[in-house]
Amino acid sequence: MSRPVVAEQFDAYEVWFVTGSQELYGAETLRQVAEQSRQVAAALSPLPIRVVWKPVIASGEGIRRLALEANADDRVIGLIAWMHTFSPAKMWIAGLEALDVPLLHLHTQAHVEAPWSEIDFDFMNLNQAAHGDREFGYIQSRLGVPRKTVVGHVSEPRVIEEIETWQRAAAGRRAAQGLRIARFGDNMRHVAVTEGDKTEAEIRFGVQVNSWGVTELAARVAEAGSGEIDALVEEYEELYEVAPQLRRGGERHSALRDGAAIELGLRGFLEAGGFGAFTTSFEDLGALRQLPGLGVQRLMAEGYGFGAEGDWKTAMLVRIAHRMGEGLPGGATLMEDYTYDLVPGDEKILGAHMLEVAPSITSQRPRLEIHPLGIGGREDPVRLVFAADPGPAVVVSMSDMRERFRLVANTVENVQAPPLPKLPVGHAVWKPLPDFHTSAACWLTAGAAHHTVMTTQLGIEVFRDFAAMTGVELLEIGPGTTVRAFEHELRWNALAYRFAAER
Repeated sequence: MSRPVVAEQFDAYEVWFVTGSQELYGAETLRQVAEQSRQVAAALSPLPIRVVWKPVIASGEGIRRLALEANADDRVIGLIAWMHTFSPAKMWIAGLEALDVPLLHLHTQAHVEAPWSEIDFDFMNLNQAAHGDREFGYIQSRLGVPRKTVVGHVSEPRVIEEIETWQRAAAGRRAAQGLRIARFGDNMRHVAVTEGDKTEAEIRFGVQVNSWGVTELAARVAEAGSGEIDALVEEYEELYEVAPQLRRGGERHSALRDGAAIELGLRGFLEAGGFGAFTTSFEDLGALRQLPGLGVQRLMAEGYGFGAEGDWKTAMLVRIAHRMGEGLPGGATLMEDYTYDLVPGDEKILGAHMLEVAPSITSQRPRLEIHPLGIGGREDPVRLVFAADPGPAVVVSMSDMRERFRLVANTVENVQAPPLPKLPVGHAVWKPLPDFHTSAACWLTAGAAHHTVMTTQLGIEVFRDFAAMTGVELLEIGPGTTVRAFEHELRWNALAYRFAAER
């Protein structure tokens, strides 16, 4: 069964490479600047998002026009700027103030090894990035322009890796802009952290969050034809280890068909409305026969964002993390800390949800099973059962702190899960860094949410870049974190963000 694209792929994006100079140097020097800057841009070809070289800019009006062109081009998700020569920074003021896409300042030069015996004034006149980029850095700081600065020659793998991380964060920012989230029902009653300011989210991220009655989803489910259901059930049997009672002729086969109808209804609703993420609530199921589980798991694995119990902030994060991780092994999924193993020195966290964890975080063949669920008041739901692969991961939550959104990210290590014969759900078991006690204390002190996105594709650096691009607070928990230093950071941030909001 063919699958539609959830949103643009990386090949629909591009990043512009901009080189600054000035008319003072004359035509011949500017010709050499253009030639060498083309070579630098070409060296960025290993990056996952295409880098497009732009002609050298040597005037303030040229810079301003290029910024406006970048803003207006939906393909452009960011600019890379390099001052090969000296480009007087006052020329950049109008352009930088107009620019509305992420900026990366690449501090590099055309050559690796200095040709000491050949350096003359002509060479120095051409190769001035050592101080030209300092002039550019000053005006960015003077204007308060958020940007990432990468230092080193483009032949260094580290430089390519840092730019790739920034590109992925820029793709995540673009995925949020115009993202439509469908909430079937509302927030779980009386729950605080999954609520939030949806208007501010649209201002900050560009995401649109609105509600639809579950009756509209149920109507879509009822429209699923038997032929469509047959084809989807056949796909299930090819991809998963299907429990015998769910197979054709099994006593619970009708439940699998109900699960397939829910998936078809969800998919049809999301595609028709142009939605990239959605939420459900077990408190509002209408005519649905079972809590959506299997369909939610599969849609998340394809790239849709999802949040349980009306949690639109996590739905947004899952979608963004999936876009940022495109092409990398692993996946992104809704996750929730459920319970602990508190054996001293070997503390672990069991993460799961009622049903909705994406199978993209496992390389094993999931089992498709049916079991009772003592919540929701519906028939037994079908679901994929598996354990996450061991390896590094990051769990990230978003909380609404009134005057700002707060991201809290914890680096963790997924470990081999012990057998869980009586908990038939998708799940992960991990050890948080730097250790369980520090991680939990910092998480609670920050007011971080119990729903998270777990990504096994990305490290924490991409979330740093994403937070900088969107002006969102990010608190990190990982190697080297201490509770005391974390508490100090919270106090400093409270002052900084409150002061910024009052300016």
